[in-house]
Amino acid sequence: MFDTILIPTDGSDHAEAAAETGIELATVHDATVHVACVADTGPLGDLRLPGDAASAEDAMRGRAQEHVDAIVDRAEAAGLEVTGTVLEGPPESELLEYAREIDADVIVMGTRGRGGVHRLAMGSVTDHVVRFGEIPVLVANSGAHPDEDAS
Repeated sequence: MFDTILIPTDGSDHAEAAAETGIELATVHDATVHVACVADTGPLGDLRLPGDAASAEDAMRGRAQEHVDAIVDRAEAAGLEVTGTVLEGPPESELLEYAREIDADVIVMGTRGRGGVHRLAMGSVTDHVVRFGEIPVLVANSGAHPDEDAS
């Protein structure tokens, strides 16, 4: 039923919980896993940071790669065929485009569990992917209370 599973991550606890669900699903279906993190560099690309990072954009890409690598390692440890990638741009559109490119059968994503005013004010990548994508989305709730990380 599922041959190709996309697991987006942003490194949050919610994304980590969803990754576990995605890896379990892939194991059951012997599916290929694609892990993606979007470095939403936007207008910060030219901002210079102190230290070794040449720019904010480079730092964002590096952090995104770390998030991807962590889940790729877990999927490989589960014996799955896995590919990891860092995308750049607006997360909502980049994830949907990538899902189409790889012909994903399902996208397994986390949610912070925000609703109402929080979702309206903050937006939600998961909400956007569910509403505007044509690929089924499995939203894996981490079980955290919705107000725990509403900072």
